[in-house]
Amino acid sequence: MTLCLFEDDRVGSLAPLTLTRAAYDLRVGARTLLEAAVATFPPGRLILHTRAALAGMTAEEHPEADIRLAPDEGTLFVNGRWLVRPGDVVEAVRAAGRSGEARAFVQDDVLLALWHPSPPAGFVSRDAVTLAQAEGASEERVEGEALIAHLWDVVADLGARITHDAEALGGLGTQVGTIEDGVTVIEPGRVHLAGGAVIRAGAVVRADGGPVWIGPGAEVGENAVVVGPVSLGPKAVVKAAARVDESALGYRSKVGGEVHGSVVHSLSSKGHDGYLGNSALGRWCNLGAGTDTSNLKNDYGEVTMWDAQAGAFVPTGRQFLGLVMGDHSKCSIHTMFNTGTVVGVFCNLFGAGFPPRWVPSFAWGGAEGLAPYRAEKAFRVAQAVMARRERTLSDAERVRLTEIAEAAGLDAE
Repeated sequence: MTLCLFEDDRVGSLAPLTLTRAAYDLRVGARTLLEAAVATFPPGRLILHTRAALAGMTAEEHPEADIRLAPDEGTLFVNGRWLVRPGDVVEAVRAAGRSGEARAFVQDDVLLALWHPSPPAGFVSRDAVTLAQAEGASEERVEGEALIAHLWDVVADLGARITHDAEALGGLGTQVGTIEDGVTVIEPGRVHLAGGAVIRAGAVVRADGGPVWIGPGAEVGENAVVVGPVSLGPKAVVKAAARVDESALGYRSKVGGEVHGSVVHSLSSKGHDGYLGNSALGRWCNLGAGTDTSNLKNDYGEVTMWDAQAGAFVPTGRQFLGLVMGDHSKCSIHTMFNTGTVVGVFCNLFGAGFPPRWVPSFAWGGAEGLAPYRAEKAFRVAQAVMARRERTLSDAERVRLTEIAEAAGLDAE
């Protein structure tokens, strides 16, 4: 079977995280949306549809996949924002693939999935695949499926998602890595410790409230406390004396201080004391020592958050919500972020007081005002940062980031 994950016309509300990645590359638990979909619908061939502006970066991220290539055989199209979970809808979608007719699965006028035995040649040529492109297919209305529609959905129900993913990945109760003397592991049957991973002396790992998944080469530092559900990606680091609960850390991310209910995408660092709560960081972010996020309003009211597609702050329905930060953004020591703050791509924030709750991409400054962050300087910083992880800024990344800078009204030269 050919599986094609697609982006629809609603990914704009997930900016700034989707300015630099396809929606299905969002980490929403121990796995990304793509990883969950591929595990549920194992493909013989994988095609990834994304916006044309992201095709180069997506190809680098997924060399095993065909990018924006028109399928020439029976194909299952799956919305990249769908948080795929076993159930009646998944079984119905699987069954559709065994039929000879085109069938579309629709929830609230959003195309969730489509099986097509002979897809039209131009199906993935546009930047967005929508219900209109399923014309002619028999339509089945479904309900109850989770779609990542807004930034706050990235961290919603995070503990339950990590638990589901850890159980789906298997291997709980297996500890291949190193557990040093003086470590306390509570309910080891719900802890996975992969090869090359280490739990340092004095650390406490509690899995009685949810599983703890520690990936290859990851590290839990001396006297750290990790309270599940938690997942640590390959080479992720929980620093000495840190406290982490109900959070998902990506590849080579590093955290210190206190982290609660948060997603840290790969290669980002919150290496020092300070609080990160109910928040999501993109890649290559860095939070200075003592940085704190507020995740609860003083009046305990509903948090609002910036929605790029709406161009306004909108209600979230959430009482607890902290910071969303786009790729390559950074802040200085003792930065304070207000409840429900959104920071764009390649921002550099510093100074006393709270920065604005919406900081556009390529901004420089803080509470006293924002100025353009020159793209040329930003790219030099990125090169220095990435060299520390044996990486370079690729041509595809540079092109896309230049487009984002230009859209922000900056001179990228």
